[in-house]
Amino acid sequence: MKKFFITLGVFALLIVMLFAMCGKKESSNLKTEREAVDLSGAGATFPLPFYNVVFDEFGALNGDRVAYGGIGSGGGVRSLKDGIVDFAGSDAFLSPEEMSEMPTVIHVPTCMGAVVLAYNLSGVDSLNLSGEIIADIFSGKILKWNDERIVKINKGISLPDTDIIPTFRSDGSGTTFVFTDYLSKVSKEWSEKYGRGKSVNFPVGQAAKGNPGVAGVISQTENSIGYIGSEYAFAQSIPYATIQNANGEFIKPTTETISLAASGDMPSDTRTMITNSFAKGAYPISCFTWILLYKEQNYSDRSKAQAEATIDLLKYILSDKIQSITSEVHYAPLPQQAVDLSISNLKTITYNGEALFK
Repeated sequence: MKKFFITLGVFALLIVMLFAMCGKKESSNLKTEREAVDLSGAGATFPLPFYNVVFDEFGALNGDRVAYGGIGSGGGVRSLKDGIVDFAGSDAFLSPEEMSEMPTVIHVPTCMGAVVLAYNLSGVDSLNLSGEIIADIFSGKILKWNDERIVKINKGISLPDTDIIPTFRSDGSGTTFVFTDYLSKVSKEWSEKYGRGKSVNFPVGQAAKGNPGVAGVISQTENSIGYIGSEYAFAQSIPYATIQNANGEFIKPTTETISLAASGDMPSDTRTMITNSFAKGAYPISCFTWILLYKEQNYSDRSKAQAEATIDLLKYILSDKIQSITSEVHYAPLPQQAVDLSISNLKTITYNGEALFK
């Protein structure tokens, strides 16, 4: 009888091991349908903390290695144009002029975020600002923190009689594009004099490179104010302003208020700005951030495996699993409409004319 039980035990162990091996084989097959490859991307610093998490997890899943350089949206677009990266990161969609200078580019939104007005004011823990006031600060029309227009919407807050020190990006930046797109919508004067773009001729203030650079300058410079991706303000505990939206509500950026800004319809190519949304409760400087890639993936001696890995990476980013962790790193998930449109766009991507999406 004892021998029988031992035999049964061995048999059970063999069954468990067999199932474990089958499970492992299935997982392995998912990872080895193609060879593991190296991918490179460059561009926006705004989504960099999110991308660091996602790219590491993607690599752990299937052995691919994804290197991403946060050099600003403008630098990322130039790198894609020069054919030296597999994809570019950008907080600004390409203009028709930029699109005409490159092979067909697909825009894939990866998450939502916000541009915040971070500030360094001793003793001031909360600050209300309107779009018109922000435009006048960055155009040099409002010079002092205790300007009557700022005081009027900050009752009970003691604002110092000191000069405002605006801080802006020195590099070509999608964050600048989002910020100036917003200013162009709320201020006719800003729109006519300075407009929107990845690089804008700011008439006053000091410049710093990248979101980390602007965040660092603000942290170290009393009486300063600057625009940065919300993640950098959250991570470094830098105070940021509550902004009045198009409905007159003073709103802070949260997962919910950022998502509300994308409640409207989107074009099929996903190239749209959602700043100054009229949706109730929406944070007014919300945005998408995109990964840009060529529709035809055979360029600069790239292999088919690299092209397939690029598609796999984007499918992974758009998955429920990854979209659900956006809020954990201070971003917001894409609306389902944006995910569905992006999947449709990925299905048009080819290698030597052959569709890659599986």
